[in-house]
Amino acid sequence: MTKKQFLDRLGKSLSGLPQEDISERLTFYGEMIDDRAEEGLTEEEAVAGIGSVEDITAQILEETPFARLVKERVKPKRRMTAWEIALLAVGSPVWLSLLIALLAVALSLYVVFWAAVICLWAAEVSLIACALAGAAAGILQICLGRFWQGVALAGAGCVCAGLAVLLYPVCKAVTKATWTAGKKIMKGIKKLFLRKGNQK
Repeated sequence: MTKKQFLDRLGKSLSGLPQEDISERLTFYGEMIDDRAEEGLTEEEAVAGIGSVEDITAQILEETPFARLVKERVKPKRRMTAWEIALLAVGSPVWLSLLIALLAVALSLYVVFWAAVICLWAAEVSLIACALAGAAAGILQICLGRFWQGVALAGAGCVCAGLAVLLYPVCKAVTKATWTAGKKIMKGIKKLFLRKGNQK
């Protein structure tokens, strides 16, 4: 692939971004190809060494704040006419309430997922606290001459410690999965904005 073909494809794949961002990225990658060519590589080798357009687009997308993408999509391409403004104003009780409801549902789902993660970690901390308290109370009871009560408390502490050890990998895995899912969802939403930009 030549430099021109590469930059054309990259420009098209980034068409949902603000124009200044696209120009900045195209300049950056154009200079990178030129630098590699100056080091003795052919144009095709220089382009191949940079990576695929898809990988570069995904990386740029991850670095671009979501608010910037939204701002670019909602920016009017032309001035609105009086009747369009009137329709928006008249329909605002419907579309605005639906938009708020949609955002509230999305935010609620996000909070619920993270609340489940927090509950798991709270259970983990509680089990560790119970294990320490059981061991301390068991030793105290044994010192006070209540041997069997002390053994029972120490045993309960050991059970809690065992449960804490078993629960830790689960907490870690659920936290990682929730974080990864959140990133993938955000990346998918950003890709939708780019696709809409490509259809213009």
